[in-house]
Amino acid sequence: MASRFAIDALGPWCIALGMLILRATCRVRLHSDPRLKLRVDGARYVYSVLHANQIAAATCGDRGTAAMVSQSRDGDFVSLGLKLAGIKTIRGSSRRSGKDKGGLSALSNLVEHVRTGHPAYLAVDGPRGPRNRVHKGIAVLSQQTGAAVLNVVAVPTRRWIFKRSWDRFQIPKPFCRIDISFAEPIWPQQDEPIELYRRRIEQSLCQLELLGDPSEAGNAKALQEHHQRKAASAASAA
Repeated sequence: MASRFAIDALGPWCIALGMLILRATCRVRLHSDPRLKLRVDGARYVYSVLHANQIAAATCGDRGTAAMVSQSRDGDFVSLGLKLAGIKTIRGSSRRSGKDKGGLSALSNLVEHVRTGHPAYLAVDGPRGPRNRVHKGIAVLSQQTGAAVLNVVAVPTRRWIFKRSWDRFQIPKPFCRIDISFAEPIWPQQDEPIELYRRRIEQSLCQLELLGDPSEAGNAKALQEHHQRKAASAASAA
């Protein structure tokens, strides 16, 4: 019991310290970064990242960004580190067994945050997966704010990978380089159903991971093939 209490008490501080060390020691290389043009144009944007990439992406995040963090024990560990990195945390999780876990309220708070002109980011396949399966929250957030979705894949040159976790969660190693790759901004379209928009975001994110991190993109490849089969079936039916 005492050891469990120590982990619960000290765990978040250890994660927070680790994130500060990573921000101080890791080098960042940006690829196809569209944010400068979006800022010049006065456009809003929101980040879409894989749950596995959260730590790497957060160490390079802009101050003033808001992030939805699950109300789970894992979320407790990540939340403090994000706050110390200058990222505002909003706690909430998607529905489970038909019950809202604070996700609706958190999403509403993110909408208000983005409408003030600040970015937000979501781990779009979290908190429970399946990996690479983009949930609809990012599409709703974009539609309600008019913000572009920026799919991001963060790949450390050296990293620890938790191979038994559902998302193969990754932690960069100190003094590595983190390559941050951006897909083309994805914009909401008038009267587009949420499911179609969600699918567009998912396909773009899967393609980005296939290009930027092929060794970890097994699920992305399977999803892309699934979408291709559905598109071919729809075309043949027409």
